[in-house]
Amino acid sequence: MTRSASSRRTHDGWLLAVCASRAATQLVFLIYPASVTVLRPAWQMSAAAAGSISTGFQLGFAISLFACSWLADRIGARRVYLASLAAAAVAATAFALCARSYLSGLVLYTLVALTLGGTYTTLIMLIADRYEPARRGGAMGWLIAASSLGSAVSLASAGITLPRGGYPLAFAVASGGVVTGAVLGWLAMRTVPTVVHRRGTHLRFGQHVGRNPAAVRLIAGYVFHSWELLAMWAWTPAFLAASLAATGASAGRALAGASYVSAGFHLIGLLASATMGRLSDRLGRRTVLVWLAGASAACSLVIGWLVAAPPAFVVGVGALYAFTALGDSPVLSVALTEAVPAAFLGTTLALRSLLGFGAGAIAPLVFGAVLDATNPPGVPAVWGWAYTVLGAGGVLATACALTLTRDTARRSSPR
Repeated sequence: MTRSASSRRTHDGWLLAVCASRAATQLVFLIYPASVTVLRPAWQMSAAAAGSISTGFQLGFAISLFACSWLADRIGARRVYLASLAAAAVAATAFALCARSYLSGLVLYTLVALTLGGTYTTLIMLIADRYEPARRGGAMGWLIAASSLGSAVSLASAGITLPRGGYPLAFAVASGGVVTGAVLGWLAMRTVPTVVHRRGTHLRFGQHVGRNPAAVRLIAGYVFHSWELLAMWAWTPAFLAASLAATGASAGRALAGASYVSAGFHLIGLLASATMGRLSDRLGRRTVLVWLAGASAACSLVIGWLVAAPPAFVVGVGALYAFTALGDSPVLSVALTEAVPAAFLGTTLALRSLLGFGAGAIAPLVFGAVLDATNPPGVPAVWGWAYTVLGAGGVLATACALTLTRDTARRSSPR
């Protein structure tokens, strides 16, 4: 076996391990949205209040991403990643044991997000260091695909546990996933060195990022992508439950069906991430971004008006939505690693995360407020206006992709 072949197998084995860790920790990311139909009456929450817990999670995640990404540039991505994993295991356990009301749920779910932020962008940095540009899109795609797998398992587990043990059992299973992911992550990092990219005196953040048109457009595109995607994932289980109820399903069957279909959507997202990153290695980042963002925007503008449509049709549109809304995520990330110098990658990801997840944190709250404003109290019957708000983000993400030059992602910045 040649040295390059051996190195490739080592890299792929490491990627499999960190993806397994990522999938396990992801179990907690969507356990609250999957349980929100049960939690609203149990915790006596309006739609806006329910959305505020998702907002708290996304804001906590945004703050954590910003701080941890900035810190990773200075002490190394590996150190930050491992510390975050350990803290996340403790926070998730506390959430499972103690979240029993609106206030405790808001505080503890936000605390979980504050610990988990250091497990995402640090892996993007570690992948950028280990994979050359020709293979980086595929590797990044598998990382995002692992997130989709974890989300699918989370939603499927909610469909099984909620009818049997209520939300306490669902939360316990999700927290167990975080603890498992922490163990797997520590094992994967045993032989990985800590790398800190030193900045030369000639390198300045403003010059290489702030005045870098490609970086600015990719960051803006990510912000609009996050606005659309994160609110979509936060509210889709509830939308599907309402859709199934509107077509005659009982409350229990609608809740279970929504969890299973949402899990299926995340498996479709897994397929999108795994294939679109690799496709962008071949066709170019801009081409893939334009088509995915445009199709996702169209789905946002349509799906909310289909709440009473036949379930098969709703699921079909939702499947396309799931594929296109998530498929550009690895492409946006890998394109950014190629647009800025490695010494500034953590700081750039910090800025992108703060803006992107900040927008994604506000979006579920805005969605819930629009839902309240366009429906009488009770089960919402009109979802179109709320989803249209998300579609605006998709349209703007498409515009950002269109303004990228065709060779933007074909050039690699100095590493």
